[in-house]
Amino acid sequence: MPLHQPPSRRLLCGLASLLVWFSATALADSRPVLGWVEKGLILPEGVAVKFKLDTGALTSSMHAENIDRFEKDGEKWVRFDLDLEDINTDKRVDSRVERKIERELTVRGAAGKEDRPVVKMKVCLGKQVYEEEFSLNDRDDMLYPVLLGRRTLEKLGPVDASRTFTAEPDCSVSKTDG
Repeated sequence: MPLHQPPSRRLLCGLASLLVWFSATALADSRPVLGWVEKGLILPEGVAVKFKLDTGALTSSMHAENIDRFEKDGEKWVRFDLDLEDINTDKRVDSRVERKIERELTVRGAAGKEDRPVVKMKVCLGKQVYEEEFSLNDRDDMLYPVLLGRRTLEKLGPVDASRTFTAEPDCSVSKTDG
């Protein structure tokens, strides 16, 4: 933009450029803004639990009990219990699940080093089904049975840390994997 234009024209051009930038930014991410805690469904069981959307974690984590590793067709698998309270019905849902181990995750903390299996699980959040990797860990002492880490969050959209429960899970509308 030439500097010899009158100030009012430069201001008008600057405002127009700013408007175009804001419009492009808004259109670039039309996904809903989620809160830091959301209700989600673990599929295929359909059990409704609280998901914590945690930008401080890289890998997502899911509550699992009685984790048994075994081999199937030459591959590493895991068998575990989903023993959770459905927050919609207050009933316990206990299901034995088998999944192929995608990878191992080493977690280091105050209690030392721990290796956890990572498996793919389907979850419903809002109107979308996502098949994501979850490390398995007994989260009985935690407030949230499911923690969604940054690898999953980048597919979901923006998170507003001041909000909770913004999207009721309803995956009957869209069965597409995210």
